[in-house]
Amino acid sequence: MKPHGRGVGITETRARAGALLEQGAAFMHLEAGALLATGSQAPTGDEKRPALREEHVDVVVIGAGQNGLSVGYHLARKGVNFVILEARERVGDIWRSRWDSLRLFTPARFDGLIGMPFPAARYSFPTKDEMADYLEAYAKKFSLPVRTGVKVDEVTRSGDRYIVTSGRTRYVANHVVAAASSYQKPKIPDFAASLDPSIRQFHSGAYKNPSPLNAGSVLLVGASNSGAEIAMDLARTHQVWLAGRHPGNIPVAYNGYFAMRLVLPIVFRIVFHRLLTVDTPMGRKAKPGQLAHGLPLIRVKPSDLDAAGVRRVSRVAGVSDGKPLLDDGQVLDVSNVIWCTGFRAGLDWIKLPIFDENGRVKQYRGTVEGEPGLYVCGLHFQHSTSSTMIHGAARDAGYVADKIAERMRAATSYSQERIRAGLSGAGR
Repeated sequence: MKPHGRGVGITETRARAGALLEQGAAFMHLEAGALLATGSQAPTGDEKRPALREEHVDVVVIGAGQNGLSVGYHLARKGVNFVILEARERVGDIWRSRWDSLRLFTPARFDGLIGMPFPAARYSFPTKDEMADYLEAYAKKFSLPVRTGVKVDEVTRSGDRYIVTSGRTRYVANHVVAAASSYQKPKIPDFAASLDPSIRQFHSGAYKNPSPLNAGSVLLVGASNSGAEIAMDLARTHQVWLAGRHPGNIPVAYNGYFAMRLVLPIVFRIVFHRLLTVDTPMGRKAKPGQLAHGLPLIRVKPSDLDAAGVRRVSRVAGVSDGKPLLDDGQVLDVSNVIWCTGFRAGLDWIKLPIFDENGRVKQYRGTVEGEPGLYVCGLHFQHSTSSTMIHGAARDAGYVADKIAERMRAATSYSQERIRAGLSGAGR
């Protein structure tokens, strides 16, 4: 079946696309420490702006999620002067904002950050609120210098220093770590604007529970872990369609003795953490697929979806007469569409030439190419599959902290050499 349009005008389509992007912008903060690029309003009339406040610090870490806190842990142990800026009012608030029934995809034994095991049964799956409270407790336990309610507007450079601007405050730093992860800007396809206005549609980042949905069926676009988990949540109240390429799954029962004690440790600690990295042929081959389609299903299995009555269909290719069109030609008559299509990193508040032609940061293991002193932490496949997983945060954060410490030692050594050279010259 060929797609056939409804004759929606270009102007109308663009207007609706703009509305969707505005809706998506509301969820830019959907991962721990995510930051919005919001400029200061110009004064009106005789109103005067408050004086610009400037603060000097060795390192600014942006984001107090699992990655930012892990970087902070390592920097604190090295005695580095740093601050962590967090856009939300409380550490962990990003987790508190997720859908009501969300549990972590990984057992508690893999959900603790370095220096503090997760306080739950090793083989249980923590709730989102338990994870949020854990992150808050972690920051308190190690007395990490987190400043909440601080949204970063932009990061620029002046000479050999970085300028981190937040409202009327400028942080002048020798090093900056963008630890706001890969979950800032929702990805929604352009053709979403052509869906019939009667269809309720939004990104998975806005999903909380089934109650706000229209009566009738629901199409979830995107079949990775979030899509599968939300499908299971909705299957109790709605007819559910799950569209997208199957990302694969761990082929054992996640809650079985064998899986918990043998299979999952091998998958998480060895396969995801050591085999699938940018330094191995296997990892380089797997990286494009994971960036495009996400991780294999961990907790929900295809058989679980089938048992719940979830109907799995092919990829959504466009819109036909205001309805979702699949790439096999099938047109679905649904009342709701939830876009489980992932996020972009949303690091455009970094006003420096650090992005490649695909909009991804040019970096190796968190060290940004061409910008000495600038680092990232928590990107998809930054070093390995585990880079965006909780148990992978410590290694990537430790590497970044080590590079910062090396750079600081080199700067100190250079300064001492110049002082000695000056003293030697003065004595002649």
